Amino acid sequence: MIDQISPQNLADQAKLAFERGDYPTAIKGFTEAANQFLADGNALMTAEMKNNLCVAYLQEKKAKEALESVEGTDQIFAGARDLRRQGMALANKAAALQALKRKEEAAEFYEKSAAVLEQAGEPELKADVYQALAGLEVSRGKMVDAVTAMQSGLMGVEKPTLKQRILKKLLFRRLWK
Repeated sequence: MIDQISPQNLADQAKLAFERGDYPTAIKGFTEAANQFLADGNALMTAEMKNNLCVAYLQEKKAKEALESVEGTDQIFAGARDLRRQGMALANKAAALQALKRKEEAAEFYEKSAAVLEQAGEPELKADVYQALAGLEVSRGKMVDAVTAMQSGLMGVEKPTLKQRILKKLLFRRLWK
């Protein structure tokens, strides 16, 4: 009898493939892990694998598949009161929507993600989401909204990186006297 690889081992192997840039192998591994976690009745890990799958699909420029894989995962995390992963799932959905050029929807999901990450007490992740939103707003030609998003993201970061400190100074400095 052939031993079946555990879903956690599949997930670990998929993560290693992702880290080395082997996205097709990562996609296969995350898909298999998600299916096994689902068969085991583990909704949270199934949703986690689907979020990982979304990120891997985005790396492969497969935005439609990315969106399909992440659909509904934020609600699973919300039901479990896992605000951190709920916020990340919303951000992944926003990234997939952005890749599909559905910019208005993407902006809405970035905002939802930032709000949930604020509730979760995750200022660094919130800053990352606002940075993504700022990039989206620039691509939409909304420069004021981009600056506002970047400022919102930097507010509340307790230990900003050097890059964040410089950006904070630039954004908050009075340019006109």
